[in-house]
Amino acid sequence: MKFADISGLEDVKDRLIGAVNNNHIAHAQLFLSKNGGSNLPLALAYATYLNCEQPKDNDSCGTCPSCSKNSKYVHPDMHFVFPVSGTKNITGKDVVSVNYLPDWRRFLIKNPYRSVNEWANTYGGENKQANISKEESRQVIKHLSLKAFEGKYKVMIIWLPEYMNSSAANGMLKILEEPPEGTVFLLVCNDDEQLLTTILSRTQIVKIRPLSDKEMRDLLIAQFGTDQDKATQIAYLANSDVTEAFSMLDSEGHESQSLFKEWMRMCFKRDFGAMVLMAEDFHKMNKIDQKNLLQYGISTMREALITNLQVHEVVKVTGEERAFVENFGKVLDADKVIDVTEQLNDALYHLERNASPKITFLDLSLYIAGRIK
Repeated sequence: MKFADISGLEDVKDRLIGAVNNNHIAHAQLFLSKNGGSNLPLALAYATYLNCEQPKDNDSCGTCPSCSKNSKYVHPDMHFVFPVSGTKNITGKDVVSVNYLPDWRRFLIKNPYRSVNEWANTYGGENKQANISKEESRQVIKHLSLKAFEGKYKVMIIWLPEYMNSSAANGMLKILEEPPEGTVFLLVCNDDEQLLTTILSRTQIVKIRPLSDKEMRDLLIAQFGTDQDKATQIAYLANSDVTEAFSMLDSEGHESQSLFKEWMRMCFKRDFGAMVLMAEDFHKMNKIDQKNLLQYGISTMREALITNLQVHEVVKVTGEERAFVENFGKVLDADKVIDVTEQLNDALYHLERNASPKITFLDLSLYIAGRIK
């Protein structure tokens, strides 16, 4: 992966490239962003740049043998550690990253902006808790004790180090503090509060901000050819979560905007028979579409609250959608908007934990109808 393949974040890219060009490369760096951020793609692009044989001022060349191998994630000096769990074919001490590399490479090539649950589905461990074990730390020491095969640096990318158990984390401390010469650790983290402070103290933290709506929209258009209107809507709904945006893009279901409007009209009319039928329709939708609808509702509530408070300069929606939000803001005062938003968030929480969609949506419909009138 190259820096050019990553939408936006030019400030972060410039900082990383400048560190390499000025020979100020920290031996252990922690790429920190929230869930759905761009920290893994940036770490991959940075690793490619470190060993590029003909680097440009602002990116790797993309054509040298090193870049060619890194594009397929088969460079002998790029190593990976990531959370795994046992499967039908891999058990016991064999549950370490090196035995999952074929699946890992396919996972990255398809799309590096994905979650640990999607990774578990890829290798077949979706029913077990993934982690980074003590045996993994032994493998790290083993791999890094060897000299670099052909690159200037040996790069060890640890994806989601917060999944390390305490034994694994303690086993990594010495090599993180005193790595072999020419070794660079890149820890790709979403939750630094779950890391040992002794791990944090041994790394240089690279904070990666969320993508703006415009950067998200440009990413969807550039990588997937999404039309501008749809990309704009998804960018708005995803709330800077690239993983969530791609899930919405993969969904072939309904348009959340029109369905949410119809749903709210049913609640406003207190048409209980129609609410029951609509709850059955919601039940038939796939989980991604169900979550998208609730997420759209939460975003709409935000806009309704803003218009209700007359802070029009920060309203994100336009056109027909803005007219709907303004009218909706007249029906619900600020306290009611906050109450409904909490209920939408609760429904999202319950759906993610496999609550009945029919019961969840019907209960939510009745609550909203009650709050409107």
